[in-house]
Amino acid sequence: MQNNALIAHSETELYAWLRLTLEPGIGSVGAKNLLARFGLPQQIFEAKFTELMSIVGEKLALQLREPCSLAIQEQINKTVEWLQKDPEHHILTLADNAYPQSLLDTHDPPILLYLDGQIEVFQKQAIAIVGARHATLGGEQNAHAFAKYLAQQDWCVISGLAKGIDAAAHEGALASGQFGATIAVMGTGINRIYPAEHRDLAWQIKKNGALISEFPLDTRSAAHHFPMRNRIVAGLSRGVVVVEAAQKSGSLITARLAGDLGKEIFAIPGSIHSPLSRGCHQLIRQGAKLVETGQDIFEELGHPVRVAAPQPDEISQKKGDIPIEFQQILAMIGFDPIVPAVLQEKLAIDDAQMSQLLIAMELQGLIVRLVDGRYQQKHGTA
Repeated sequence: MQNNALIAHSETELYAWLRLTLEPGIGSVGAKNLLARFGLPQQIFEAKFTELMSIVGEKLALQLREPCSLAIQEQINKTVEWLQKDPEHHILTLADNAYPQSLLDTHDPPILLYLDGQIEVFQKQAIAIVGARHATLGGEQNAHAFAKYLAQQDWCVISGLAKGIDAAAHEGALASGQFGATIAVMGTGINRIYPAEHRDLAWQIKKNGALISEFPLDTRSAAHHFPMRNRIVAGLSRGVVVVEAAQKSGSLITARLAGDLGKEIFAIPGSIHSPLSRGCHQLIRQGAKLVETGQDIFEELGHPVRVAAPQPDEISQKKGDIPIEFQQILAMIGFDPIVPAVLQEKLAIDDAQMSQLLIAMELQGLIVRLVDGRYQQKHGTA
């Protein structure tokens, strides 16, 4: 095996690491207890029965002393084929120098990481951006803008490849230009993109960062995988930015895990009427840092800011360039979505006039029409 992905391990070593994570009943705790006692997986499978039994019990000791099952052997063979298929495919074990130190410093680092992409991305400082899957347009715009700014400062943006805030954060980082590094931590096998509509996004991520997973190839999505994924998101990051979150959400789990690790927690406030703001407001009450710009994050971290040229879509329209009637409507809309009937009543105009105004403002990029028929200011028009 001469593939670059395998140079850190001999074939025997790699097989032993894979088998340790694939053996049923061992689990992360059992595997780490075994590694603490014997050092490397090879030595575990060569150990005496009595030594193994003292750590994992009689049944599992017998299992480890036997040759691995056909199903495990087939999974190992499939994994080796995956490694050899692409030079950007890697497996990092706890014994690898390239394994991210930030994860090693946590109390429960994954025994191994499957990685598809640029292994050098772990050398960058990183911030996680997380939030609701069913996010508002404003929330997605915030995630995109924050991620773009962070990536322009040559920081890596970490998220979970989910719909909503996660996807917007990855896309924002990718839109930053020459830097654009982002890591997607997956709750499935590395070769199973979830959700499926994010395949193109995943392809872009691997070219400018990495997809990573601790789960074996072909592992399907399952509810209990996502808290496991979230601990990796928290562990890899200097801090976590929560953009939108309900009071009971996976994003708050990620924030709590990051807080337990001594990482910084940031939250973007929102409307007091929005259920997706309540999780952020709860975090702020509990001590999370309220942030309104990406620069707020760096000020809190005490990190110098790289001056980045504004992108065309970031240049706000000057108030004087917006017709007065449009300014009045923008002031009425504020920053929360509004139904046209409310605007029409305030302006005392008929249906046709209201429709013409909204269409004209939408064409000028001042407002956007949401799927439910309401309208909202587009960022950069305030």
